[in-house]
Amino acid sequence: MATASPDKGHQPVVVTLPQYFGPEVHAQPPMMVHQSAVNIPAVQPSDDIIWSLACFMYGNPLCLGLAALIFSVKARDRKVVGDLEGARHYGSTARVINIVATVLTSVAAVLTIIVLLALTSR
Repeated sequence: MATASPDKGHQPVVVTLPQYFGPEVHAQPPMMVHQSAVNIPAVQPSDDIIWSLACFMYGNPLCLGLAALIFSVKARDRKVVGDLEGARHYGSTARVINIVATVLTSVAAVLTIIVLLALTSR
């Protein structure tokens, strides 16, 4: 665990902690306790623009690839503006549309291969 030196506004506090050794309580010598703050950056929402481009270019059933691409661009625009909640909403919509488009394209490809194999085997 990393510790940092206290800031000017935060001073260390001396605390006496008891130690338990059976029925008796022994006092420890005073210890220095440092308080520190950790800055956690906000998680950037994903826009899945590469996946949307692939769905648009290689498999665009029912224009779902185009819809996913539009939502991905909207998510990226919202992220640039700083509206992370809007970017998360548009990004999750784009992800769902990409999943549906990928599944439909994969099913169509598998069915095409099965039909072609069935026709060539006759």
